[in-house]
Amino acid sequence: MREFQVLKSDITKTRIAEVDINQSGLEKDEILVQIESFSFTANNISYGVAGDSLGYWQFFPAKDNQNGEWGCIPMWGFAKVVKSNHDEIKESERLFGYFPPSDFLKIQPAKISSQNFFDSTPHRKDLPVIYNNYLRLEGEADYDASNDSIRALLFPLHLTAFCLCDALLYENYYDCEQIVILSASSKTAIGLAQGLSEADTAPKVFGFTSKKNKEFVESLNCYDEILAYEEIDNLDFSKNSVIVDMAGNPAIMEKLSTFLQDNLKKFLTVGATHWQKITSTDDVITNVQDSRFEFFFAPGHAQKRSGEWGAEKFNKIANEFLKKRSEQSKSWMNINEIRDFEGLSEIYNDMLTGDVEPKLGLIVNLNK
Repeated sequence: MREFQVLKSDITKTRIAEVDINQSGLEKDEILVQIESFSFTANNISYGVAGDSLGYWQFFPAKDNQNGEWGCIPMWGFAKVVKSNHDEIKESERLFGYFPPSDFLKIQPAKISSQNFFDSTPHRKDLPVIYNNYLRLEGEADYDASNDSIRALLFPLHLTAFCLCDALLYENYYDCEQIVILSASSKTAIGLAQGLSEADTAPKVFGFTSKKNKEFVESLNCYDEILAYEEIDNLDFSKNSVIVDMAGNPAIMEKLSTFLQDNLKKFLTVGATHWQKITSTDDVITNVQDSRFEFFFAPGHAQKRSGEWGAEKFNKIANEFLKKRSEQSKSWMNINEIRDFEGLSEIYNDMLTGDVEPKLGLIVNLNK
């Protein structure tokens, strides 16, 4: 079995490891899945940056790794059950969910329904439940395999966008007059801006992006105004503002908070597309002794809302949001399929340095 691994202490370093998973030895109620394809976005880089602080390295411990130096960045994608030692899970059925960048994975299904189940593998039991959920595609009404790539790319990103929209609405947008989104070309930011543009009560939405991406972001027509980072002085600092930061750039955070002063009502840090500026996501907010600054953890919000609304209502509302965003993305996203782990290695550094065009959606297809 092959596995794409990242050095935890320096995510610029990777290797493709040949490891043994003992495919023939399944425990009772265990299944073996063969990973077919998964998406690769800046969101996965954030998983690596937050691997220690938010536990992402714990999901799929790297094999052939005695010193624990290497980790597997989790990916969203599809897999097929190739061996089953569980009476309720049959071989050949396909799943959507959270997987390592590997050829195979062992899972212990629990809480099984016709639509989904959860992995009860001991080392995952205390991790956020949303990441342990696997959808059974045969039990999904109106499943369309032609949408697999869009789903893998946008499900995790736009679920975060949905949670942000809901959290901001719940707080009545902190009585702000404008919402400022950093790294406006990221797919999560686009989903957030699209959701806010549909909300009758939402304030104006401003997006900051690089000069090279400004024209593309403007073409989406989901922001009220787009500014390049060099145009930061053009923002009206006299207005009460909420900042949603997908970039994780402390220099921009400090500049905006200094200019806004008391007009800054909330600063939500979500991702880390400018990961080079920080050693972990904790560094973005550690030194700010101010309750206005918060790291927004979407799985936590999703779990909170599921508890308040019930899982059925949460899934219904979230899925309606996700469906709208997916349909909108078809007009601008270009899907590019990568053949194997070598191809992932080649594009990996481009994602690290932000050299992947925002309109490009990368899918690693291991079945090509």
